[in-house]
Amino acid sequence: MTKLSVNINKVATIRNARGGNTPDVLKFAVDCERFGAQGITVHPRPDERHIRYADALAIKPLISVEYNIEGNPKGVSKSRPYGFIDLVKEIQPAQVTLVPDAEGVLTSNAGWDTVKNQQYLRDVVKEFKACGIRVSIFIDANPQMIEMAAKTGTDRVELYTESFASGYHAAMMADETSAFPVVIAPFVEAAKVARDCGLGLNAGHDLSLENLAYFHQQIPWVDEVSIGHALISDALYLGIEETIHRYLDCLK
Repeated sequence: MTKLSVNINKVATIRNARGGNTPDVLKFAVDCERFGAQGITVHPRPDERHIRYADALAIKPLISVEYNIEGNPKGVSKSRPYGFIDLVKEIQPAQVTLVPDAEGVLTSNAGWDTVKNQQYLRDVVKEFKACGIRVSIFIDANPQMIEMAAKTGTDRVELYTESFASGYHAAMMADETSAFPVVIAPFVEAAKVARDCGLGLNAGHDLSLENLAYFHQQIPWVDEVSIGHALISDALYLGIEETIHRYLDCLK
C-alpha cells in the first residue's frame, strides 16, 4: 500500500504572512491524521519562511502517523543555535528525507548528486540510522544516481517528480494522452532500479489530483508519496477532509 504523507509547509506560509497562529499549524497536522493521512511531512528551512524549527518539535507528540522531516543536513536555523541534523536527532521522526536545497531556494529543484557527495551522504546516513531513523535521499530519476544512493546505506530514495508532473500536464493540455507513457518512462525505469537495489521508494514534488492516479498505476510499489502545494491548494476549494479522501482514492 502506498501511503499519503501530507506536507503542511504551505499552511505555515499562510500563518506567517500575518503573524499570530491562524491557521493553527499544529491543529492542522492533527486534523490531517484524523481525516486519513498516513503521514505528516515538514520541510523546515534555515530562514523559517514556513515551517519553523519550533513547529517541527511541537508536532511530534501530537501525531501517531509517520512523521517525515525533509531538509538539507547542512542547514542551520536562524532562530535556534543548532542545525538540521541536531533538530532531527532531537525529534526522532520515523523518517528523514535528505534534500540538497541551496539556501534561499524557492522550492526543491534537484536531487542529490550521489557520486560527488557519496562520502558525505554515507556519513549523514550513518549518523541518522544510528539513531534508529529511516533515511530517504531525494534524487532525480537517474539510474546511476540511484545505484550510488544505495551505496550510502540509505533505506529509501524519493524520486523528484517535477518533470513527470509538467510533462503530464503538457500532454493533457495538448490532448495527447499517447505521450503519457513517454513522460512516465524514466520514472518507471528509476523505480525498477531502486527496487533491484533493495531500496524503498518514495516520490514527491508537484504530484496532484491531475497526475497521481496515473503515476501510481504505473509504479504501484511506491511506499509513500509526499504532497504539499497541490494538496493544500485543492483544500482551499474542497476542504481538507474531502481533499485527503480524494488523494487517497488516487492511491487505491
